[in-house]
Order: sequence, then structure tokens, then C-alpha cells
Amino acid sequence: MYRLREGLLEFLLVHPGGPFWKNKDAGAWTIPKGELLPGEEPLAAAKREFHEELGLTPEGRFIELTPITQKGGKLVHAWAFEGDCDPSQISSNSFTMEWPPHSGRISTFPEVDRAVFFNLAEARKKINSAQVALLEELTEKLASS
Repeated sequence: MYRLREGLLEFLLVHPGGPFWKNKDAGAWTIPKGELLPGEEPLAAAKREFHEELGLTPEGRFIELTPITQKGGKLVHAWAFEGDCDPSQISSNSFTMEWPPHSGRISTFPEVDRAVFFNLAEARKKINSAQVALLEELTEKLASS
């Protein structure tokens, strides 16, 4: 999701929940994303994951972006759309894991613990480095339209 605020382009990024990401910031943020279900079309998966991670239904004209491959080999298909929301009101799905490790206790964590709109300069610092290309491509596409 992107928005124009006072003439500036801003990108909605999410911070992953859970103990591994708790104290990580620069390079830890990401676009809302997830795994394709068997037989699922990539755009349908993107919409589903956005809803699961934020509790919001993405609507509008979707702009397809060039897929990127993250450092771990994950291929990310992405679409952008213009919208707005109050990031403090997101409602994420959750996951469970043993925490602390080897404790035998299962804990529940939100998949996304927060969301924030960032301008391009801030977003470049916050987002997973492989995803910077998505922000730059969207910026170029919007400037030329």
C-alpha cells in the first residue's frame, strides 16, 4: 500500500512479530507478503496475505511489480495499490512456536507486530535490502504515469 501525503510518496511497511525480530529494525521491515497456497494465483495470495497480516482488505488498481529474489532464495511477487489506513489499528494473524527454545512452552506471537508509513528515504533504511527494488520501481512507475 502506498499513499501520497503532502505531496510525498509513502510506503506501508510491516515489522515481523516474534522474539527473533523483537530488537531488529533496520533491514527487518518488509512489505506484507507470504506463501502461495497450492493452486493459488500470486495476486490472490498477495491480497490474502495483506488481509491476514493487517486485517485490511486491499482494494483499488493493482500495479504489478517485477518479482525479486531475497537473500534466502525466496521469490517475492508484489503488487502495489494506493490506499490509506491508521497503522496503529492493524490486526494481524498469529503463529505459535516453542519459546524460549527447548523450554517445552508454546507461545503465540503476531505475524506482524506493527506497521508504519515511511517516505522513500526512510523505507530504504528499514526494508529488507532485496525489497528496495520494489520501492524504486513503484516510485518510477508513479512518476511516469
